[in-house]
Amino acid sequence: MKTPALALLLSAIASPAAAADISTHVLDLGRGVGGQGVPVVLMKQLADGGWQKVGSASTDGNGRVRAFGEAKAFDIGIYRLVFDMSRYPDAAAAPFFPEITLTFRVTDAAAHYHVPVVVSPYGYSTYRGN
Repeated sequence: MKTPALALLLSAIASPAAAADISTHVLDLGRGVGGQGVPVVLMKQLADGGWQKVGSASTDGNGRVRAFGEAKAFDIGIYRLVFDMSRYPDAAAAPFFPEITLTFRVTDAAAHYHVPVVVSPYGYSTYRGN
């Protein structure tokens, strides 16, 4: 007979590995601050090459997105972050790059993927952070 504690332990052992988690950060070099209030959409590439929205959020006061709404864990695949820079720092700013799209591959279902973007008035850069 299984005790509740044993049943919980067996369930945890039989469960698949945790899925990857994805976060991002907008760093504004021109102003020396995190990019607050930037809408970000997270998409996953489908088998037919199309894209499906899997989450969205806006950067917080420090320019970070720690979670994309209810979507908290992601499978292996190709993902895309779409930053709506036309909303930052305000709609009248008319940024040179009104949208920044970063496409990256999730290869480890147990890893954390932090994909920040560093912005300036006429350029941007990205890297895989930690």
